[in-house]
Amino acid sequence: MSGMSVAAAPQSDPNKTTIKGEKPPQIMAPRQKEQIGGVMGSLRVIELQLVAFIMVFSVTGLVPLLDLVFPALTSIYLLIISRLAFPAHRGPTTRGSREILQGSTLFRIYVVMGTTIGLFLPLAYVLGGFARGDDHAVRSATPHLFLLAFQILTENIVSGLSLFSPPVRALVPLLYTVRRVFVIMDWIVDVWLIKTLPANAPLKDVAWFWFGKSLAAANLLYFSINLFGFLIPRFLPRAFEIYFGERDEIHAKAGEDKRSAAANASHPNDKKAD
Repeated sequence: MSGMSVAAAPQSDPNKTTIKGEKPPQIMAPRQKEQIGGVMGSLRVIELQLVAFIMVFSVTGLVPLLDLVFPALTSIYLLIISRLAFPAHRGPTTRGSREILQGSTLFRIYVVMGTTIGLFLPLAYVLGGFARGDDHAVRSATPHLFLLAFQILTENIVSGLSLFSPPVRALVPLLYTVRRVFVIMDWIVDVWLIKTLPANAPLKDVAWFWFGKSLAAANLLYFSINLFGFLIPRFLPRAFEIYFGERDEIHAKAGEDKRSAAANASHPNDKKAD
């Protein structure tokens, strides 16, 4: 989410030989692998279930037309630039790892915080709005959840296909986050300026009112920081660095192959001359 599902710790190369004097890479115990794999597998299942659930109630007239067509337009744009502007490299020097950034412990905490603020709490807010009959709350938060669901789905698809280069994969969270920031601003206007409490409202209504306000403000703050403090200054430049680094390696390797072929072709001529 927001570049986080495609920015993870890189995998080690199992065919890499150990240089003398260099410490061999630490091999994870099978039990530890099973534990981590089980946790990550559970998270992926929960994530997909949430995406399916969100999309079910998001296409029931609660999402504006612009937000409905935005994922389709974005997908078309990504396909175009993946063929014309940033095609994926094909060559022996292309990295097998599909990750763009290494994931530290602090980064994982940042990811969990974003998932909680951006997905789980808004989902609880919408479900609470359904239960309370608060149509205003449901309509305010559903567009954000709808776009976030498509972002997660698109990130999972793009990061799993070799068709898409690192810059294209980095543009997925960037484009969706830019759009969602504007959607969250509409959410802010709804809950902070339009929605009001009746006089002598019960305490539970007051708590629900301020929960919606705080949640909208937290989402705007988090995803603004994510956009201007992470995706633009760090994530996108790193993707271009990897992309153009791979291109230079492929060109250098092609040049070496041509020189080697030319040198090998000149040796038989030298022998015939002797």
